[in-house]
Amino acid sequence: MTLHLLVMGVSGSGKSTIGAQLARALALPFGDADAFHPASNVQKMSAGIPLTDEDRWPWLDALGAWLAAQKGGGVIACSALKRAYRDRLRAAVPGLRILHLSGQAAMITARQAAREGHFMPPSLMASQFATLEPPAPDEAALVLDITAPPEVLILQATAQLRRIAAC
Repeated sequence: MTLHLLVMGVSGSGKSTIGAQLARALALPFGDADAFHPASNVQKMSAGIPLTDEDRWPWLDALGAWLAAQKGGGVIACSALKRAYRDRLRAAVPGLRILHLSGQAAMITARQAAREGHFMPPSLMASQFATLEPPAPDEAALVLDITAPPEVLILQATAQLRRIAAC
């Protein structure tokens, strides 16, 4: 089975860390959505201005194209906060699996505030949670509680993905 996986969640939920480690564990290429943002998006976020859907469409299209080009499978870390964003990625990558890193706002906000050198300022955390549309049941997302340490999350994710692949 070829696995194309979206690791999603709000900023500070651990998408890049978990996504990269999971890709390594699954021997798949990894892409971090932050690296696909055009300079104009980074500039807006750095200034504390939330992105609009119009800002996101070309970015999501680039992510979908990259993931679709990974013929043997791949992992992408992307907030994908709205169903419409995930639908756009699924249109580019049919069969896309979703792993949602979920956690309490207070914990994630504290993580975000402690993070250095990232363009997403803690002031945008409220907009992240306001925008978040958790995956619906028909999206068949795997949901992991981020209070567990990364190594436990990787074990949980790989076990669930192997169970799905065996079906």
